[in-house]
Amino acid sequence: MAEEKLTDTQKADSYTAEDIQVLGGREAVRKRPGMYIGSTDYRGLHHLVYEVVYNSVDESMAGYCDKINVIIHSDESISVEDNGRGIPVDIQKKTGVSALETVMTVLHAGAKFGGKTYQVSGGLHGVGASVVNALSEWVSVEVRRDGNLYRQQYREGIPEAPVAIVGESCGTGTTTTFKFDPKIFNDASYDFKTLTERMREIAYLNKGLEISITDRRVDKEQTYYFEGGITGFVRHLNHNRITIHRLPIAIYKKVDSSMVEVAIQYNDGYSETNFSFANCINTQDGGTHLTGFRSAMTRVINDYAYKNKMVKDSDPSIMGDDCREGLVSIVSVKLPEPQFEGQTKGKLGNAEMKSMVESVVVDQLALYFEEHPDEAKKIIDKVLTSARARDAARKARDLIIKKNSLDGGSLPGKLAECSEKEPSLCELFLVEGDSAGGSAKQGRNRRFQAILPLRGKILNVEKAAPDKMLSHEEIRAIITALGAGIDDDFDFNRLRYHRVVLMTDADVDGSHIRTLLLTFFFRHMSKLIANGGLYIAQPPLYRIKQGQNERWVYNDAEKEEVLKEFKGKSVDIQRYKGLGEMSAEQLWNTTMNPATRTMLTVEVEDAVGADATFNLLMGDQVPPRKAFIQAHAKQVKNLDI
Repeated sequence: MAEEKLTDTQKADSYTAEDIQVLGGREAVRKRPGMYIGSTDYRGLHHLVYEVVYNSVDESMAGYCDKINVIIHSDESISVEDNGRGIPVDIQKKTGVSALETVMTVLHAGAKFGGKTYQVSGGLHGVGASVVNALSEWVSVEVRRDGNLYRQQYREGIPEAPVAIVGESCGTGTTTTFKFDPKIFNDASYDFKTLTERMREIAYLNKGLEISITDRRVDKEQTYYFEGGITGFVRHLNHNRITIHRLPIAIYKKVDSSMVEVAIQYNDGYSETNFSFANCINTQDGGTHLTGFRSAMTRVINDYAYKNKMVKDSDPSIMGDDCREGLVSIVSVKLPEPQFEGQTKGKLGNAEMKSMVESVVVDQLALYFEEHPDEAKKIIDKVLTSARARDAARKARDLIIKKNSLDGGSLPGKLAECSEKEPSLCELFLVEGDSAGGSAKQGRNRRFQAILPLRGKILNVEKAAPDKMLSHEEIRAIITALGAGIDDDFDFNRLRYHRVVLMTDADVDGSHIRTLLLTFFFRHMSKLIANGGLYIAQPPLYRIKQGQNERWVYNDAEKEEVLKEFKGKSVDIQRYKGLGEMSAEQLWNTTMNPATRTMLTVEVEDAVGADATFNLLMGDQVPPRKAFIQAHAKQVKNLDI
């Protein structure tokens, strides 16, 4: 029988079992690393370290480890050493190889599933070690156990030889050394500050655990040990603030195989600072444990205030927002089977944790108030002040809404709207001053670019009560133009522009206004930042021209390079301090045209550090800010006074 030949179309339309590509665990991880560590950029690179550290932290939470050492070697390899029990090295029946090799090469293999070895654990649930192995150029694991020192080495996730005894050991533990694969992580380098901040966070969450980190590239070392645990974390967050009560309130209870730990302390500010954790994983989007905590706070404060007749008839009802104004809190839970939403573990989903946290906090906080009436009164007075200010702010907000409805839902009069109505295609430029605003309005693409000029300095919301903030004309204009609300009421689905661009002058005033705007967005529209919707425009500093050859440069280093390229005397250099000095065409070509512009995306890698920085730079306390300026004065470049 003649062989039937398929046409190209028939070949394309055929879909059989042969078309299905089956990837083993290692190949799947190397082909799609983002599915396991989020990305292959700066964040994913550091996530490799966290995953190995989490394995040691699991030993600590199980009660077998009290020291972890992290070393950044000169070749960018990482060592993580602990004094836990050491990974078992005997043969695992199902795989037929050692338990160590199984853990390092088989996805979803480990001691975290049965609940016998680790009742509580973090990390990627049995894939952490194998994922790090698969994404590394090489890995070496040494296990100290049973008086022996065992070693096994891997290359790109594949064992080079079986586990071997290489000597005797004193004590027990595991040392994992790995070098990320440069084919996956291009031009990668570890940031000591990023790693130290995460190690400090882990040490706070596990009192009695000592974590040291050494950077042998530059000879730096840092050790963290906090006997007080998360109460020390709260004190650290409040160290530049004026607190309402001297010591943080500590709440702790073990319920069956789970644990609830909370620390709270109020300051005289207006922003809430909260960090929640589940099994030492930072749940940036909260979850059931945070919901239970907030419900408990509102309930206890209301009960105590009304029971002790501290609320006047003229006072507004105490709401959750009032109870959280000026509150710094850490909520940490440890549980056997955490259910996270998404691989990045941004939100805890265990329903039982809401009632558990709420019950523990209600019981212990109510008891604390009864035993410390003076501190309870200070807290209730702070909450009632917040409630009154919030009521005034609500009236101001209602006035804005009413005015808009009377005007037919009008937007700010100075807003130059774009014609496009699909938010994902639209961008709003917040521009410093009417002059620059005029140039931006003339030079923009009217189809998708809207312009909102801002007059004068924006209010510093770090030091402003909610009613004062909402009465500020420029802040109201921004909120109204974006249309998504603020704080907990912020709704990304109502956002009128999915890209918001801060465009200010390249001088001291412009930098100050940009910082004020960043403070507002960080404190009141953090979801916009989290969704990658906030940008900073990068207007050029210089125009360098020689004859018909014109170049725009953005910093002094680039200027020197261009001047080397432009040889000769007839070079014209123009320094632009303000956006208004550029024509509409120049502003479009250099700063607003998507094809030629450079913009920075605002991201919050370290929420703890960002909170501390905004408070330091924009808060009430002058001495810490003065000390910061003095310490960093010599690092300032391009200071325009």
